[in-house]
Amino acid sequence: MSQSDTVQRILDAAEVLFAQKGFAETSLRAITSRAGVNLAAVNYHFGSKEALIQAVFERYLTPFCQALDAKLEELEGETRSGGEVPLEKLFTVASRLALGSHGDEPRRAMIFFRLSGQAYSQPQDHLRAWLREHYGPVFRRFLALLRRAVPDVPPMELFWRVHFSLGAVIFTLSGMESLQAISKKDFNQSVTAAHITQQLLPFVVGGIRGGG
Repeated sequence: MSQSDTVQRILDAAEVLFAQKGFAETSLRAITSRAGVNLAAVNYHFGSKEALIQAVFERYLTPFCQALDAKLEELEGETRSGGEVPLEKLFTVASRLALGSHGDEPRRAMIFFRLSGQAYSQPQDHLRAWLREHYGPVFRRFLALLRRAVPDVPPMELFWRVHFSLGAVIFTLSGMESLQAISKKDFNQSVTAAHITQQLLPFVVGGIRGGG
């Protein structure tokens, strides 16, 4: 087995186990057992469990953020005169890229959103610091466009709306397979990941925009 194959096997195993059981509950030995490698291989390629967690996120986030950054630059170019990007367009771009950053999407996206849910619910200060360091610029770029789209929403209020919307996104997209099964069983409707996202977007946009 080549070193590249070993790294991929470790990442594949870690990704699934972290998503299923959480970071604290998943031991390195469980990962090595699933990957079919020894503990020395994990230490050699990653050095620590924290670095392995970061590498799992990096494998998804790097292609996503590169693609998102390029799209945001395009959107900024369309609004040089001071206009705003409609919320619907901003979130449609982000959702399409989230579901299409890898060749084996949308299953990879579903696993990633489960990982994101674990990161939200479990203390992972090292991960939050690492995410800010590596992907902070593109996230800030997205938020800047978001603020321009809802200029009347105070910053603290916007924080809460984004937080709650992100929770809805993580919950929905991490449970795509369950939603598809329920839709088929209860309504005899086969739905795709794209269809689920289309149903979710108006809810998210409405939550960010607010109303009454």
